[in-house]
Amino acid sequence: MDTIAGTRWTPAEEAPRPADPGRTWRRALRRRLLVADLAVVVGWASTALAVGLYLLNGGLAAIASPADAVNGLGIVTGLAGTNLILIMVVLAARIPWLDRAVGQDVVMGWHRSLGKPVLYLLTAHAVLLTVGYALQDGTSVIAETMSFLGVGDLLYAYIAFALLLTVVVTSLVAVRRRFAYEFWHVVHLLSYAAVLFALPHQLSVGGVLADGTAQRSYWILLYVLAYAAILWFRVVKPVALSLRHRFRVEAVEWIAPDVVSLHLRGRAGHRLPLSGGQYANWRFLTVRDWWHAHPLSFSARGDDGGVRLTVRLTGSGTRALSALRPGTPVMFEGPYGLFTKAARTKRSVALVAAGIGVTPIRSLLEELAPAPGEATILLRAGDESQLYLWNEMLALSRRYGAECFADLGPRSTVRSPWLSAAAVQRGVSLESVFPRITESDLYVCGPSAWTDLVVREARSAGLKDSQIHVERFDW
Repeated sequence: MDTIAGTRWTPAEEAPRPADPGRTWRRALRRRLLVADLAVVVGWASTALAVGLYLLNGGLAAIASPADAVNGLGIVTGLAGTNLILIMVVLAARIPWLDRAVGQDVVMGWHRSLGKPVLYLLTAHAVLLTVGYALQDGTSVIAETMSFLGVGDLLYAYIAFALLLTVVVTSLVAVRRRFAYEFWHVVHLLSYAAVLFALPHQLSVGGVLADGTAQRSYWILLYVLAYAAILWFRVVKPVALSLRHRFRVEAVEWIAPDVVSLHLRGRAGHRLPLSGGQYANWRFLTVRDWWHAHPLSFSARGDDGGVRLTVRLTGSGTRALSALRPGTPVMFEGPYGLFTKAARTKRSVALVAAGIGVTPIRSLLEELAPAPGEATILLRAGDESQLYLWNEMLALSRRYGAECFADLGPRSTVRSPWLSAAAVQRGVSLESVFPRITESDLYVCGPSAWTDLVVREARSAGLKDSQIHVERFDW
């Protein structure tokens, strides 16, 4: 197969095109952006409210000495940090209206971006209060720390801080890549324990949140809302949906030496609120694997209500999926993601995938059902053995009158490094593959580093952020 090869749609005459639905797409985009802006405003407003309630209810009046000023600043940093970590809990709850507005990748990006500020604020909280009380008591910082450790509720606070520090450090990209996903996921669950360990000292120490105050009511409400969101959207709703559909493994199909497709069938599967391009977190209920949530995209949805997942076997967790037996029960969370036709803003569509990134691209193309000439697809792979689902993509391209190309070979080191070296030598670029790229929606799925290269070139070509839709399959 040549470096750039595939099918080009060449109709005998121009096919009739439907009326431009651009107004509907633009209206939907404005609604999503409004929801995103409101979410950001509510998050920062809640943090300002947490600090403001303290300052307005005696916080400023209590400052009568340098020690009081240090303690006051320590309380403010603690309140702000705790409010932000509760926002992180809410963002991790996978709330549907946020997912529909910006997608889970953006929501979890917000979640990760708050990690370091929370750590800095809570570190400042601990240091400032230790220094402030040492000044007030006329003792050393070490002696004051030892006295804090003797107070039960403060000991819980130190435990909470240690747990949070563990979570933040293991979440750093350089550190995270040293661990298996399963280990990191278990460690990350410690963040929920850290928040709960901090609650006793917040309600009992120092009198800041005394009984009957508006501050205490605010914080109790915030804790209840955060953990109710986690309980409802991450536990109750997924269990109810899983019990309703009762998916089971129907068959495991090898499509390449390192790739399998899992065929699942359940009850009323056609009623599953699923869009092409989405993914779900799947738990296959075997003795070995029941605890492990696999984030897998849908590669197809059958007319009979069955679904198909296509996964590359990259580690011990995914390799176990190839040994699943027919009849294995399945639970799931989702579907999630805005890598769907709901994100569309333009008539033309450019679909780009690398390797197993073809999985959501394949289901997305079928969901889009583009009119002839509207879609162009480029699949990137090191060689033909990594060109997964190629025959299906060709068949869908012919069905919808789309252009479909494959780019094979080692990547370029000169320009357009997301393309192969042979393609770049021949003058291939994003704009040559997709002549209408500035008038298109670009959907990209692949490893993060490769995807970032595609997005960078797309922005250089003039695409707006609202036209670029990304799904990354590494963690």
